[in-house]
Amino acid sequence: MDLIDLVEIRPHLHLLRFPVGQAYVWRDGTELTLIDAGHSGAATEIEEAVTRLGQDPGALRRIVLTHCHRDHVGSAGELARRHGAEVVAHRLDAPVVRGDVPVPDPVLLDWEIPLYEHGLTVPPAPPTRVDREVEDGDELGFGDGARVVHTPGHTDGSIAVHLPSHGVLFVGDTLASVNGITLGVFHVDRERAQESMDRLLTLRPSTVCYGHGDPTPGFGAPVAGPVPPPR
Repeated sequence: MDLIDLVEIRPHLHLLRFPVGQAYVWRDGTELTLIDAGHSGAATEIEEAVTRLGQDPGALRRIVLTHCHRDHVGSAGELARRHGAEVVAHRLDAPVVRGDVPVPDPVLLDWEIPLYEHGLTVPPAPPTRVDREVEDGDELGFGDGARVVHTPGHTDGSIAVHLPSHGVLFVGDTLASVNGITLGVFHVDRERAQESMDRLLTLRPSTVCYGHGDPTPGFGAPVAGPVPPPR
């Protein structure tokens, strides 16, 4: 049984779903970009998933990290070592990814506490090199002009990745698609996360890809604040 669910979103875009969290593979011809990298120890499973797509894992050119949390960074370093891929992160989260400073603690609502504790069952990410530190508006070299959208709040250096030529937006954990489209959870600054969410809503993508929850066709439905899971 495969540990990673593989879901086609478009012919050149696939979701990799882990027990906690998810990542995405974008293909430009034979060149691959990974947006987030799952948990530590998943590198081989990610390679196997890429092979199931009929692609060569050796074609992985870059790994773009939407933020510094363990379920997004975990296998980035191992994949980068194996395939020579460039690891990309925002300047403000890069020291956390490298292990130079600790992962910032979120400010949790009461109902978030058990969810957060479950998330901590994912193995910690090892210190991981960052080859390129990016800022808001930087072009990323794939997807016909993918650009960084700085979305502070979930972490200081959280980013979204916008592909305006394709109408695709990767939002990391600023938003989630669980019980509808909502503000995500586990933010270090909820007010700034709300401001970042409001900014993302102005981009009008046709496909939105989340760190948690199924991709959606744009923001057609009303977007709410964080909704606790049913009891």
